[in-house]
Amino acid sequence: MKYIFSVLVLMWTTVLGATNRPNVLFISIDDLRPELGCYGSPVAKSPNLDKLAAEGRRFDRAYCQQAICSPSRVSLLSGTRPDTNGVTHNLVEFRALNPRLITLPQHFRMQGYETVFCGKIFHGKATDDAYSWSRKPATKLVDLPRPKSRYADPKNVRLRNENFKAMFEKYGESARRGLGHGPAYERADVPDHAYIDGYNTELAIATMRQMVEQDNKPFFMALGYFLPHLNWNAPEKYWDMYDRNSIPLATQVTPPKGGAAVGLHPSFELRVRHGIPKIGPVDQQLSRTLKHAYLACVSYVDAQIGRAIAALDELGIRENTIIVVWGDHGWHLGDMGVWGKATNYEIATRVPLIVSAPGMRARGAGTKALVELVDLYPTLCELAGIPQLDQLEGKSFVPLLKDPTLDWKKGAVSQFPSPALREWAANPLSQAMRETFFGPLIEEVEARIIQQQDDRWDRELFEQHLMGYAYRSDRYRLITWLDTRDALAAPLYVELFDHETDPEEACNVAAEYPEIVAELRAHLKKVIKR
Repeated sequence: MKYIFSVLVLMWTTVLGATNRPNVLFISIDDLRPELGCYGSPVAKSPNLDKLAAEGRRFDRAYCQQAICSPSRVSLLSGTRPDTNGVTHNLVEFRALNPRLITLPQHFRMQGYETVFCGKIFHGKATDDAYSWSRKPATKLVDLPRPKSRYADPKNVRLRNENFKAMFEKYGESARRGLGHGPAYERADVPDHAYIDGYNTELAIATMRQMVEQDNKPFFMALGYFLPHLNWNAPEKYWDMYDRNSIPLATQVTPPKGGAAVGLHPSFELRVRHGIPKIGPVDQQLSRTLKHAYLACVSYVDAQIGRAIAALDELGIRENTIIVVWGDHGWHLGDMGVWGKATNYEIATRVPLIVSAPGMRARGAGTKALVELVDLYPTLCELAGIPQLDQLEGKSFVPLLKDPTLDWKKGAVSQFPSPALREWAANPLSQAMRETFFGPLIEEVEARIIQQQDDRWDRELFEQHLMGYAYRSDRYRLITWLDTRDALAAPLYVELFDHETDPEEACNVAAEYPEIVAELRAHLKKVIKR
């Protein structure tokens, strides 16, 4: 019935037209934690995003619903939580589970918008072309070659191909899930468009220009940046923006005291890269190089975003365009001894979120209000003046664009299934993973979990059915580890972190504050219904 109603809405809005509605420039950034100047980073150089924050609203406490690509993006783009849409790892196909959910761009399309994407919006090959997008980008207007590889250096291209071939010959299709890689980073003296994010920026600008010149419709342009996702490959000039020796490294480099043994992973995603140690710590020299590479990619993406926003000014449409910039999840850069996303801790679930919209008040003021990425769908609907669907589980934060000091949500909810015993795509461990150089790492992790859980250890439960749910309140982070098969069972482990005294989440104090745990669990249960 909802689907039929939506089709009728499309027919009605097509008749009415939507020429007075604002355009939307919807910018996603993969693996970007709030490592930006406007978020207080002492080192990141991000002048364009800093400028946008000064002209819009910076959300200081925004959280993703799961710290991995596809679940986070599907949650945001459908306005539903991972437990509702069923996408809790990267290998699940969104439409196979949700044939009738209406995505954010699909809804805008049904309301008379031209919708188009350049770069990474959904995860992987499932781009939802048939439903979400009304047109293709203007590739014929970009007189540049599309990069064929994520590497610009031919030596790294060959190295990646050789590594992949060796893994594919040994493990077959499992190798396609990331077992064969080149280096984790690249510094090349090439123009911005030599990498895919620079090319996609050129493509997005050309497409926006074409839509403005040809169409009498508002547009929803989704521009998705792959960086700073691994591999951290950026033009040399962005590396040169940083003094390597002044780059600060993580200060909290050990797991939380008393934390869940299942809560952290052994940095699988980084270790599969060429030149990274397969077991043991990442030394300080390599850590500095890796963070330098990450920061270079942040500055490179920042420059591309600056070009896309400048194009709005050149086209004379900036004043009637909503701009939203969001990261799909955070990233541990050695924090807690981990390199990667895929945890339920603050460093992986907190994301940058910046919004600039026509008619905003108190521009440049940040807000401490707790918001979630699942809130973006209803927010953009309200800003654009289009109906909100019954499927939406988030809450529009348009009032915060008017008054950033308002009291808001009591908490934000994130989840992740058993980080220690999942591959970096959040899917259960494959046999190929156990047979590779990851075997010893997995054995180490299992030993720690068995020691902590004692007679409650069960491999099927911990690999297949364990889900951690995090509730971030104004002061605390609660994480409960639950058996998804039994809604009434007690948690297998509980973590509590006091951000007033322990912002780096170094010590689990759940045993000391049972009354706070009970209060936060009650709030969490209202959201996850278990």
